[in-house]
Amino acid sequence: MMVRSGNPAVRLGTLTSAVLLLLLGAGGTGWPQSTPPALGLQEQGSQAAPPPSTPAPSAPPAREENPGLINEMGKLFDRLPSILPPIKSPSETMNDLSRLAKPSSMVSGRVACPASSNGGPDCKLAADQLCQSKGYREGKSLNADAAEKCSARVLIPGRQRKPDDCRTDTFVTSALCQN
Repeated sequence: MMVRSGNPAVRLGTLTSAVLLLLLGAGGTGWPQSTPPALGLQEQGSQAAPPPSTPAPSAPPAREENPGLINEMGKLFDRLPSILPPIKSPSETMNDLSRLAKPSSMVSGRVACPASSNGGPDCKLAADQLCQSKGYREGKSLNADAAEKCSARVLIPGRQRKPDDCRTDTFVTSALCQN
């Protein structure tokens, strides 16, 4: 299921629901059942069990495990803070967003993308050159254009065109520049 809502509360609710379903589904094939209670009948030869010894005073008493849905939900809510990311205050969120949104400007121009080591165009370098020509430090290509550049031999009448006669050049025409 893909959450497409921009509302963070809807995303958190969907994430919480998914986590609950996964943890409850991973519980195994069935819930363990306790032994049925005795109906007051005892065997003739059995004697009363000795009282259980008390644990040492330094150790806290162990909580008796009670298998059931409510107990499992309690365990889930005990583990929930370690599963979910911490909730940030509004000021921390605004600081994070302001750090992400660096001041930038869109510039236009035309710079050829040089060939990279794999033979394709390297438009990051061209975007950086375009931004540096406008006084910025670096840039990211927003728009590119490609043009076919052919030699003058292609214009000779009756001559067959060869694969080496033309090449495709790529140009960065606009870039997002940052200081």
